[in-house]
Amino acid sequence: MKKYKPTSPGRRGMTVMERTFLTKKDPEKNLTFGFRRAVGRNNAGRITTRHKGGGHKRLYRLIDFYQDKYDIPARIVSNEYDPNRTTFIALVCYADGEKRYILLPQQTEVGDQIIASETAEIKPGNRTMLKSVPVGTSVYNIEVKPGTGGKMVRAAGVGAEVIAQDGGYTSLKMPSKEIRKVLNTCWASIGKLSGEEHRFVTLGKAGRSRWLGIRPTVRGSAMNPVDHPFGGGEGKTQRGMKRPKNKWGKGIRGVKTRNKKKYSNALILQRRKK
Repeated sequence: MKKYKPTSPGRRGMTVMERTFLTKKDPEKNLTFGFRRAVGRNNAGRITTRHKGGGHKRLYRLIDFYQDKYDIPARIVSNEYDPNRTTFIALVCYADGEKRYILLPQQTEVGDQIIASETAEIKPGNRTMLKSVPVGTSVYNIEVKPGTGGKMVRAAGVGAEVIAQDGGYTSLKMPSKEIRKVLNTCWASIGKLSGEEHRFVTLGKAGRSRWLGIRPTVRGSAMNPVDHPFGGGEGKTQRGMKRPKNKWGKGIRGVKTRNKKKYSNALILQRRKK
């Protein structure tokens, strides 16, 4: 973690992740393209998610979440920064010459060899079926259904722990401490993702949030009564109701929002801690 000297009010307390291990090169041109972010709008242009917009222009890196070149070894060519995700990425070159971007795990270096195979060695960066992973091993970029590509555990510094193998299912302890079952024929990568310092980053100033595309959040109590249930009143007033509500009068804090008929309910052995 890099800390700055307080040369200005914005610099005071500001921190960034250490990036000295990243390779100094431009992104792979064939694996990048320009795009326009939705910034919280739907196809009609209406805001559906508040507090999004602006931000620095980004180049999208095409990430291979499938890693479906089985039994073909690949070498890590470079470690790179990706503005579209919290973890870092790696450019790998396969034995047949094809290059792809993958999520960069911890404990790997430029020049290391990785492989996706049912018989792959259990070491960081390799990818295999969950049924081949020993209990106690950390995995990431996990498939929900076989052949659909990695969907779970893709953020900086995280990994899910394999805690049991039973009846065609693998039990995983997720980063949220939820324990859930996944078919053991699903593929997962071994190890934990890079960027473990991300959760300790202090932005330091409002402008840095704007660079990331995060717009300001206005308190409900600072609004008018027409705009929020907490709005209005002379000076600082109490909430005026027993339980907190959001802008549209729906309950928050402790209100269950999960669909009772969600497909994965039967696969969850222990819910995450509230």
